[in-house]
Amino acid sequence: MTSERAGAPVDEATEGEPAPREPTAGERGAGEPAPGQPAFADTTQGKPPLVDVPPPQITKRHAWIILGGAFTTFAVGAGFMHAYTVFLVEFLRDFAWSRAEVSVAYAVGQVVGGASSPLVGMLVDRLGPRRLVLMGGALLIAGLAASAGIHALWQSVVLYGIVMTLGANCLGMVVFVPVLSRLFVRQRGMAIAILQSANGFGRAASAPLSQLLIEGVGWRPTYLIQAAFMAVVVLPLAALFRRADTVSAVPPPSRLAVAVRNWTLLEAMKSRQFWLLFLVYLCTGIGSFLVSLHQLAFAVDMGFDKLYAATVLGMGSFLSIPGIIVTGTVSDYVGREISAMLTYGVSIAGTACALLITGPDQHLLLWLFACLFGLTWGARGPAITAKAADLFPGRQLGVILGVITIGSGVGSGVGAWGAGLIFDLSGSYKLAFVLSMIAYALGCVAFWALRDRKPR
Repeated sequence: MTSERAGAPVDEATEGEPAPREPTAGERGAGEPAPGQPAFADTTQGKPPLVDVPPPQITKRHAWIILGGAFTTFAVGAGFMHAYTVFLVEFLRDFAWSRAEVSVAYAVGQVVGGASSPLVGMLVDRLGPRRLVLMGGALLIAGLAASAGIHALWQSVVLYGIVMTLGANCLGMVVFVPVLSRLFVRQRGMAIAILQSANGFGRAASAPLSQLLIEGVGWRPTYLIQAAFMAVVVLPLAALFRRADTVSAVPPPSRLAVAVRNWTLLEAMKSRQFWLLFLVYLCTGIGSFLVSLHQLAFAVDMGFDKLYAATVLGMGSFLSIPGIIVTGTVSDYVGREISAMLTYGVSIAGTACALLITGPDQHLLLWLFACLFGLTWGARGPAITAKAADLFPGRQLGVILGVITIGSGVGSGVGAWGAGLIFDLSGSYKLAFVLSMIAYALGCVAFWALRDRKPR
């Protein structure tokens, strides 16, 4: 039986088995806690603690299959949601909506995504990822199919901002991080980074593919094609998580002679670290979405060809895949804070390149903006999420992460809508890009404040 008191050693062996002995220094892995060191404590330089191990029925091969399934599922859901940046340009032309109006559905979606994250986290803690994937797939199919018939702004807000967002949230980070953080303890940063990179893959593929479909058949049939694709893949995706349900429902006991503190949501919310993570998510969401939603519209306004701009931005987004994986893996060794600070700096540099663009002949600046901004898109996610798993392990990690993610939803919604409003008032995205750089800097400061800090 594992003691609930933080740092208390396990003093009761499983019935019928000899009491576990203390592992020697040679048997402990690098960074593994020594006897007497609290397993839940964040180790030096933000390295993750080793708190639990996969149950016997989950082999290393199955763990990687679950990770691959999570990547694929997240990429599909993220791709459909990020395609809105392409549909946005079509809505501006067909409905004559203002930039602020066309941003409302996306902004509402970000807020709904954040607000619903605690519920999704609670459901995955109780039901497991397989059922959540089925629920999310059904909602996405319905939202995509119905979007083919929209004629009013409120319809877009309801279908994209609520229905599709809830569906995508059931296919995202909050659903898969709890199970992966328990299957990949020693490589938690790397596993979460691979998962997070699915967001970049979906984002990169969705823009050029959606643009090609829209130019070929129109935006309404494109929505129906996307709905049909989701209907075909949802059941095979859900089937990949049969074994994962047993992992996410109840965290496995540790085989180490140390205890795991089971953090509750209320305990976590009383700590300074919880609210610092919330602030990091808030600032990062504002900084990212003051730019990302309108980047294609910005490039078109600057005079670039629509398909060319979508291709360049899509190629830049593909860089987020190695960017996320590298930064997440590096965070396992140099610390979450240093890894995140590097990505903030690169994002600020990319946004600065966008500020320098004044016409369609500045291809180099467009490529630099796309590559630098794309390289670090989502790259902070693994470090932030792994930091939360480092600090608050236990049965309620899903709901704790869900509440922290509210900050991301609010920040993303404010950023997406705010950029459109700024354009409507000023006729330019320059102020939005400057505010993005400021928000990134504030997020960097808040994350750095988490260094070597351990919640009591």
